[in-house]
Amino acid sequence: MLLTGHSHQAWPDVAREGLVRSFEDAAEHVDDKWARAAAMADRVREAVVEQLGGRAADVALGQSTHELVTRLLSGLDLRRRPHLVTTTGEFHSLSRLLRGLVEVGLEVTFVDTQPVPTLAARLARAVREDTAAVLASSVLFETSSVVPGMEEAIAAAHRVGAEVLLDAYHAYNVVPLRVPDSVFVVGGGYKYAQWGEGVCFLRVPPDCALRPILSGWFSDFANLDRARTDGPVGYGPRGADRFAGNTYDPASHYRAAAVIDFFRAERLDVGRLRATSLAQTRRLLEGLEAHEVLTPREDDARGGFVSVRVPEAARVVAAMRAEGVYVDSRGDVLRLGPAPYLTDEEVDRGLEVFRRAAGR
Repeated sequence: MLLTGHSHQAWPDVAREGLVRSFEDAAEHVDDKWARAAAMADRVREAVVEQLGGRAADVALGQSTHELVTRLLSGLDLRRRPHLVTTTGEFHSLSRLLRGLVEVGLEVTFVDTQPVPTLAARLARAVREDTAAVLASSVLFETSSVVPGMEEAIAAAHRVGAEVLLDAYHAYNVVPLRVPDSVFVVGGGYKYAQWGEGVCFLRVPPDCALRPILSGWFSDFANLDRARTDGPVGYGPRGADRFAGNTYDPASHYRAAAVIDFFRAERLDVGRLRATSLAQTRRLLEGLEAHEVLTPREDDARGGFVSVRVPEAARVVAAMRAEGVYVDSRGDVLRLGPAPYLTDEEVDRGLEVFRRAAGR
């Protein structure tokens, strides 16, 4: 039983159909398959902006959020603006990257996530004239806390000409989220969208003129047949083109497109998924009254999973897995993430197994 919906949700059966179609297109059309693959990528872009707002043309795609964030950072003028602002609650890919930049001389302000209600205001106060970007999550990956009031941090960054990157991975397809077009938004479909690996996105402001160093040859795909010059590196006409990558395995987008169609056919929009998620996490919270729960109990403050502090959390995870219930942990924090395919009875069984394992 998978209580790991916050980390990875199982693929619907239609994912197989998408993978088979990708094989068939490659077998029949060989190198000419790319026009068909591009159509699948466009389907992913359309699904992204349905939830986040903006234009599909402003969505760059990548295999991972780390890849996309790295492209963005390579476009910032870090010599003139050597300061970044983030939180202590960012996922390892971003946290590790920023701490590495500190080692080579960049200045990064890590704002404590607690208390969450004032986090956005404290991010705003950390912004300086030499700040290049503010990078923060909409839902914290450790505690499932929704970060309120990010408009204040966004406004503070834009006043000094800094960029804003919002990590929406733990919001996409489980917490309704509309973000101003002026903000970069990164996320992916591995968790709540059930798209599987290799389907991540970076929504780019429509007037973006950054010149990322780490862009790939897809960034100027339309001009590949032109003679090379000693002039500046070129980019395509769309802002998202600046953050495009290189040759990739398009099977991931075929799989995602099939799942997108399935969700639409079943009317599994974010509103309905949110209602299901809130009911499931509420049920988990009610069963964890005797434990130190880190996730907010208020519906509008809670993301798609529940975190609880447990001594020897890794041992508890292993004990639960031995009974067929899958959860995960980060340090002494154990995370229980339901998904739409779980029944109430399964959630209750997961709680029973957790209590037994934690008690031991």
